Order: sequence, then C-alpha cells, then structure tokens
Amino acid sequence: MKPTTVHADTQDQSQPVFALAHLLGFDLMPRIRNWKGLTFYRPSKTTEYVHIDALFGEAGKSVIDWHLIESQFRHLMKMAVSVREGAISSSTLLKRLRSGSKKNATYAAFREVGRVIRTVQLLRYLCDPALRRRVTAATNKTEAFNGFSQWIGFGNRGVIADNDPVEQEKAMKFNALLTNAVIFHNALDIAEIVRQLLEEGWTIEPEDLAHISPYLTEHINRFGEYSTHELGIQPEAYDPKLDVDFTQLRDQDLTAAGLRQAA
Repeated sequence: MKPTTVHADTQDQSQPVFALAHLLGFDLMPRIRNWKGLTFYRPSKTTEYVHIDALFGEAGKSVIDWHLIESQFRHLMKMAVSVREGAISSSTLLKRLRSGSKKNATYAAFREVGRVIRTVQLLRYLCDPALRRRVTAATNKTEAFNGFSQWIGFGNRGVIADNDPVEQEKAMKFNALLTNAVIFHNALDIAEIVRQLLEEGWTIEPEDLAHISPYLTEHINRFGEYSTHELGIQPEAYDPKLDVDFTQLRDQDLTAAGLRQAA
C-alpha cells in the first residue's frame, strides 16, 4: 500500500517517527493529547510572529539546527530508501537510532527533521477545523477496530502469556485474521439486508451506509457453533455490488479536498 496519510494515537508519534514518515512520502496525522507539553520550534533565533509567537515560547530558544540536517542529509535519505526497499524495517531502524542516541548524529538529525514536520502539522491542526474533524474521525475508527479485535480475542482475557516472540506474533496475527473474517461476515450480512430493503422499495442513501459500522457483536457467538455435516458444503459466491450511488460521497470528498488545497 502507498498511503498519503497515516493516523495514529498519541503514543504512536514522536519526532523521529514524524521525520521518517515525511521521508517516506506520507503525512503522519496523529491525535495528540497533552498539547501543553509539546514544543513549537522556530526556524531561526531571530524569527518572531505577530499573532502566534506565544506558541513558540521564549524568543531565541527552541530553534531548528539546519546545519545538522544538512550534514546528515545523505544518511537520512539512505535510511529512508532502505526502509522503502525493505532492506530494514522502520521499527528496527528506530530502535537502532535510539541506541546511544546522545552521541548518534543521524538520530539527532532525524529528531531535528521531526521537530520541523511536527511543528508544521501542529500549526495545520490548529488552523484547519476540517482537518481536526478528519483526524478525530480516523482515530475513532482505529480505536473501534482495536476494541472489536480485543472483543474477538477474549481468551485468557486477551493476555498473551507466552514469552516466545514468535508465539506472540502468531497470537496477534491469528487474532487479526479472525477479526477481519468476522468483519467480512458482518459486511456480507449488512449488504444482504440493504438489498432486501431496496427490493421492498426503501430508499438507501450513501450517507446512511456511511454511518453503519461493521464492528457488530450482538449476533456473534464467540464460542462458536460446530456442526460437522456443514464442513463439505460449498458456500455461494458473495455479491459485492449494491445498487447505491456512492459517487455522491466521493464527489463531496474531492470537493472538500480541492477547497483545502485552494485555501
């Protein structure tokens, strides 16, 4: 996948992560708590702002070190290319950079780039109400998925007791697989109900479907129902099509995006 924007919660953002996201070509748009603890960085010691200078703290402090970024630029790009080409994972790279970070010039440069990007993103977040709504909505969807996944992985109260990293990864991936299977099952049920309503003469608008979540639990028996005679039954091919015009929602999104770009 080649996302243009990645949403996350507070714990999934840091200055090096902002830098890596920027170097990989996408926007990191997290929902951040505790804004009072964040620092806005000035581009130079002499830079002052008429209306928002108080955000940047005391004049002459919290200034970006552009010389450090320039001196480490080749290393920054080399690491970004390594991640993009799959030579190293992003998590492994960040762990390596953190080790001995006080003496690691490349880590310091990553952090410096992250300070630039996060300051810009925070300013965008402050001045754009539509962006704030979008970040909140996207993060709520992520949290809803995580909650649904935890509901599915109820065994042992959701605790992974095995100390083996391989077994831990298996448990997480199997839980994700089962979660997506149940979501797919819910989506098929929702589509079938929508078809029945359309046949009965109901008008279904795309905005109505946009408010329906596939994270439904009331009808799911987590302990399962096992019937061996059904093992050989071949399921019918599912029909992914609905007689609903979704171009309205797409056109609205494109119009909103165009207005943001024009602004």
